[in-house]
Amino acid sequence: MRRIVDHPVLGPLPDTDLVTIIVDGEPITARKGEMIAAALIATGKKYFRKTVKVHEPRGIYCGIGRCTDCVMTVNGIPNIRTCITPVEDGMVIETQMGYGVWKQEH
Repeated sequence: MRRIVDHPVLGPLPDTDLVTIIVDGEPITARKGEMIAAALIATGKKYFRKTVKVHEPRGIYCGIGRCTDCVMTVNGIPNIRTCITPVEDGMVIETQMGYGVWKQEH
């Protein structure tokens, strides 16, 4: 994982519990309470969705929930802003294509 473990202003990264999330079918270890986008960036993931018309990859842009570049499908719900959504153990996250598709429960 690529993380800042000793920030010059914020100090050392505190210890916390780890959780497992599933991203595009692969289990990933994340720090409990961190934002989805932070967990994905720490694993090296650079894009979270692809645009509707040109299918260009998009990653994090503003990091404060105002834009929609970081949206992904989370637990079957599209358009979740991952920069402001904390991870939860067992969460299923998928790279979103275009506007995303609501998963139907059977």
